[in-house]
Amino acid sequence: MKKHIVCFGDSNTHGYCADPTDTVTGGNRFDETERWTCLLQQKLGEGYLVLEEGLSGRTTVFPDALHESMDGLGVIYSTLMSHEPVDLLVIMLGTNDTKERLGVNAACIAIGMERLVLKAKSTQCWAGEPNILIVCPPHIRKELYDNPCGVPMGNGCIEKSQELAKYLEPSARNVGAAFLDAQGVAEFNTVDGMHLTAKGHRQLAEKLAEVIPGLV
Repeated sequence: MKKHIVCFGDSNTHGYCADPTDTVTGGNRFDETERWTCLLQQKLGEGYLVLEEGLSGRTTVFPDALHESMDGLGVIYSTLMSHEPVDLLVIMLGTNDTKERLGVNAACIAIGMERLVLKAKSTQCWAGEPNILIVCPPHIRKELYDNPCGVPMGNGCIEKSQELAKYLEPSARNVGAAFLDAQGVAEFNTVDGMHLTAKGHRQLAEKLAEVIPGLV
């Protein structure tokens, strides 16, 4: 059986494109030739099955009163069980947790990630021992506040995203997960400041293709 790699994240795992001129489709989602999950599948090859589980707006554990089913904690069990046996879970979350209306700082986001990872580890889905890679998203850029989507995101998002890695890295150690900081690895766009460019998708896929074989 192929090794099952579950990629659990938000709009940057789903493939949202904030700049239609940056995608071959001209739409608001990168296609299968552009998304990092699909590119990762190509790079890893036939021995792996890369499974996309991205939802725009998803958080680690924090419910969002404006949208349904946004907290990862509420769906991680069913998600993992639907893909068993799982060899590796890649979690890239945290950008949406910075929203002002959720009222949490970077330290709390990291604690939320720990809780999510512990729930995932307790799920009876694993091919072997629980195996999780936490990816800290790139820093939100200043362009967020110049874009209409920055208004509902609220204040403080940029600052919290800049602090997130320093809390997520020790949190990963606390729960026995591997850690990758995507800052400086994959670029965010200059349109809304919080979504990967086509180049950013390629960069992230390349880095993960280097890291993942050593984890599974």
